[in-house]
Amino acid sequence: MTLNTMPELQWKNIRLLPILHGRMEFASEVRRQFHEFQPDCVAVEYPPTLKEQILQGVKRLPLLSVVYYQEGEEFVYLLIEPTDGEVEAVRLALEHGISVHFVDRHTREYPLDLSPYPDPYSIMRIGHQLYCQAFLSVAARGRSPSREDILREKTMAFNLQRLSKEAERVLFVGGLYHIPGILEMLDQPQTRVIGPTTAKGPGLAHLHEDSSRELLTEMPFLAACYERARTSKENPRLDRLLIQNLLIKEVRERHKKKNREELRPWQLRVLNRFARNYALITGRLVPNFYQLIVAARGAADDNFAYEVWEKGSEYPWQTEQPGLPVLRLSGEDLFLDQKRIRFHRRIKTFRRRLLSVKVKKRPTAKDRAKWKKEFGAFSICSYPPEDVVVEGYGHYLQKRAMEIKTEDNSTIEPFMTSMLDGIDIRQTIREWGSGKIYVKHNAPFRGKVDSVVVIFDPDYPDKEGNERFPWCVTWLGEHEQESDMAFYSTPAGEEVVGPGISRCQYGGFMLTYPPMRVFDIWKDPLFDFARNKPERLLLAAIDYSMENNIVYVAPTPPSGWCKSFAARQGKRIIYMPIGLFSPVTLNKIRQFHVLDGHHVRRYAHNYIQKP
Repeated sequence: MTLNTMPELQWKNIRLLPILHGRMEFASEVRRQFHEFQPDCVAVEYPPTLKEQILQGVKRLPLLSVVYYQEGEEFVYLLIEPTDGEVEAVRLALEHGISVHFVDRHTREYPLDLSPYPDPYSIMRIGHQLYCQAFLSVAARGRSPSREDILREKTMAFNLQRLSKEAERVLFVGGLYHIPGILEMLDQPQTRVIGPTTAKGPGLAHLHEDSSRELLTEMPFLAACYERARTSKENPRLDRLLIQNLLIKEVRERHKKKNREELRPWQLRVLNRFARNYALITGRLVPNFYQLIVAARGAADDNFAYEVWEKGSEYPWQTEQPGLPVLRLSGEDLFLDQKRIRFHRRIKTFRRRLLSVKVKKRPTAKDRAKWKKEFGAFSICSYPPEDVVVEGYGHYLQKRAMEIKTEDNSTIEPFMTSMLDGIDIRQTIREWGSGKIYVKHNAPFRGKVDSVVVIFDPDYPDKEGNERFPWCVTWLGEHEQESDMAFYSTPAGEEVVGPGISRCQYGGFMLTYPPMRVFDIWKDPLFDFARNKPERLLLAAIDYSMENNIVYVAPTPPSGWCKSFAARQGKRIIYMPIGLFSPVTLNKIRQFHVLDGHHVRRYAHNYIQKP
C-alpha cells in the first residue's frame, strides 16, 4: 500500500486518521471524517489504564478537566480540551452511542516530543490528506523511533488487528508521528506487548479558571469558538485567521468603550503586518497567541495588548461547583515551552500606605447637566498647559522632518580621495568581497520647515452625512511663542467635565508660525476647492507657510492637487505616515480642553489631569 494511491489512509476496514494533538484544524477534520466514514467503533491513542478518567473528563466538556497519575514522586497531567482530535473522537463516539477503544500502551517516563511540524493552518488551504502525505513522505525517510515508540506502535497495531475482526468499520485517531510505524506493523501478525496494566493513583480534577488562561494548547478564545461551532446546526468550518480578526475586532470595541481610544485603521494594518512577519520568521503561517499580543503592543500600547490577552485567554465555560477537586497548574507542570510578557499599563497599583488625600466631590449627573447648559456664555479659549504640549510636538515634527530629508539626501559611494562624512559600515560589510570601502556623503537639506499639519482621522461623512468631528475652528496665538492654529474636532460643550470646561478630541490640526496672521480658513473662499477637511488644512498650511517646506503627518499621502498647489508656490510637502509615531503620545495630544472664558484658567487644573 502506498500513501498516494489511497483517498484516505486505510488498512482493510480500518481508517487511520493522523492528527497533531490539541490543534483545532485536526479536531475539525476528525468531525468531518467521522460523519463521512460512519464507523462502528472508534479507537484512540490513549492507554486503557486511564480510560475511566478520560471518559469522565470528556463527558464533562465543555468544562475543562485534568487526568493525573503518579510516576515515582512526580505527577503526570493530561489535559482534556475540546480542540484535541482524540478528545473529539471520544466525544463523538459517546454522542452517537458507539464503542470507544483505548489501544495505546501505558508508558512510563516517556520523553517529550519536540519535533517540528508544518503549521496546521495549511490544512485550510491544501487539505488534510495532502498535509499528511507531505509530512509522511519526509518522515518515513528520516524516522528513527525510540524503543518506547516501537513498543507503543506494536501495541496499537495488535489492538487494531483485533478490532478489524470484531467490527465492520473502525476509525483510528492517533498521532501523526506514529502512523508510518503502525502502517508497517499492520501488514505483519502482531502479538500482545507486555507492559503496565495499571496507573498509580489515577484521578480526575477540574482545571482552575486561572490555569485555563495559561495551559490550553490553543488560544482559549479560539477553543471557545470551536466549542460553539460544534454545537451549531450549521457546523461551519473554522478559520483561525478569521477568529483572530474577530478577537481584535471585539477588543477594539471594548478598548474604545473603556478608554475612549479607538485603534485607527493604520494601527490595525501595522498590527496585522507585524504579526504576519513575526509568524513567518518563526516558520508559521498564522501568528500564535503570544505573537498576536506582542503585535498588539507594538501597534498600540500595553493597555490594548493587555485587553487582547484578557479577552483571548478567556474561556467562558466555568463553574464554582465543579463536583471535583480543583487543580491550579502552570506551564512548568506540563513542561510547556512558554514565553512571558509583562504589561506596563497606565493605571498601576502601588503598595498600600497611609497618605493624606485631598477629597474632591465627584460631579453628579445633575452637575454635568448644569455645566453643559451654562457652557458658552463667554468667549472660548484654550488650556495653556495643553498649548505647550502641542507647540512642543509641532517643533519635534519639524525637527524630525529635517532629519528624514537629510537622510534622504545622503549618498553612499566607494572611497576614492576623501572620507567625506565618514565610513558607511553597513555598505562596506555588504560589499566586503569586493575589497572596497564605502563612505557617506550627507548633502545639506536646503530650506526650513514652517507649517505643520497632523491628521488623526480624515472624518469622511457616513452614508447619512454625519461627521464625527464637525467643529471647525481657527485660533490665533496669544503671544510670540505660540502659533496660529486651525483644527476640526468634536464639538465644544458636548462633553463637559467641569464648570466651563469641555473635553474635545482633534480630528486634525494645522500649526503655522509666526502668530496673528491667519484668517478663518473654514470661511476663506480661497480654499473652497478642497474636497475634505484634511485638504483644507493642508492648503492653508501651504498658503500661510513662510518657509519652503510643510510637514504633513497623516494616515495617507497628500492628494495630487495639493502637491500641485504647493509646487506653484515654490513649496514642498514633506509627508510622514502617522504610523511612524508613538500611538501613546498621539493619544495624549489628541485630547484637549476648551475653556469658557479666560477666568476658567484659574481653576481648570482642578478638573483636568496634567497632559
